[in-house]
Amino acid sequence: MSTSYIIAKHLLEIKAVQLRPEKPFQWASGWLSPIYCDNRLTLSYPEIRRQIKEGLLELIEEYYPKVEGIAGVATAGIPQGTLLAEILNLPFVYIRSQSKDHGLENRVEGKVNPDQNFVVVEDLISTGKSSLSSANALKEQKAKIAGMVCVFTYELNEAKRNFDSAGIELHPLLTYSELLEVALEEDYISKKELELLRKWRENPAEWGRGG
Repeated sequence: MSTSYIIAKHLLEIKAVQLRPEKPFQWASGWLSPIYCDNRLTLSYPEIRRQIKEGLLELIEEYYPKVEGIAGVATAGIPQGTLLAEILNLPFVYIRSQSKDHGLENRVEGKVNPDQNFVVVEDLISTGKSSLSSANALKEQKAKIAGMVCVFTYELNEAKRNFDSAGIELHPLLTYSELLEVALEEDYISKKELELLRKWRENPAEWGRGG
């Protein structure tokens, strides 16, 4: 059984991921979506948390063996990023969504050296805009970005365009397509619902916005 299958099964079991194509959720952006993902729930389950940590560690060791620092994106990327930095015995920093409005007005918290090679750790990728903004904040501190790892990606076409444009690699632990395969196999969704969920990924805008 693959790591992605195990993680998908766990996320569905604890309802960190919920699939509801017949009654879509409304995201903070206003967009309607047949899926809701809250990977922060996994932090309350030690075994699941450990498996996610080990899966992300394997990605970093495979793709970024020369990494010199770990950067967690606030807030959900901070816990896993901290765990990974501890295992790898590497420096850790975290990146706020925006600079503080007081004190030193930092956006990046922690010590960043010029040309230090970081892997950015993210929880969830939708369009990728906020994640790439965090990576850019590190670049402004003269750091290098080796790439980014995340727990889950919706695999939206817009995200692929954004990452390609930024020239930053993304390696997810679990993709939307893999999640749907497990959800069907484990009877969380029907074949009819599977088609609706696939269509949403191809063109989320067709689902429109909530009231």
